[in-house]
Amino acid sequence: MLTTLRFAIIAVLFSANTAFAEPASDIVSEIKLGVLAHDLRIVAADPVEGGVDINAEVLFVSPKLLAPIFSPRPHLGVQVNTRGDTSQVYAGVTWTFNLTDRVWLGLAGGGTLHNGETLDQTADQKALGSQVLFRLSAELGVDVTERFNLSVYFDHESNAFLSSLNPGIDNLGMRAGFRF
Repeated sequence: MLTTLRFAIIAVLFSANTAFAEPASDIVSEIKLGVLAHDLRIVAADPVEGGVDINAEVLFVSPKLLAPIFSPRPHLGVQVNTRGDTSQVYAGVTWTFNLTDRVWLGLAGGGTLHNGETLDQTADQKALGSQVLFRLSAELGVDVTERFNLSVYFDHESNAFLSSLNPGIDNLGMRAGFRF
């Protein structure tokens, strides 16, 4: 599983690098980097894991075929836990809604592949029931400049009760975004 996670991280970084070789505004919409507190009790069950997650995400320009559903931007991301607990690669779509001329709300949904436990919970790692999980996130941000923004970011991963084990993981932190 660790090899799969490494491959996925390389794929995300390669796609970001390939996108920079092209005119970025035609392919990549935004790059986000963040630091998140790992496994909090917000929606998920009691915290078991710990550490800090380093988050990197590439948001792509919304393709025309998504226009009927309010033009969400496809995204690819990675979250690496600094303590060696559950890390993940994920993909999905993100909708962004302007609340004012500088304040915005981002809502996203998709799936994730993680390297954590699935069935055998340990004292310091949750049994998440499946290697593939659903992933939801919300972000409240402010545009500092036309190209740079800061945000408070929350994400939740779980199997939506498709397994008897479904403790979920919640992460909360700050991200910086760089638009093209």
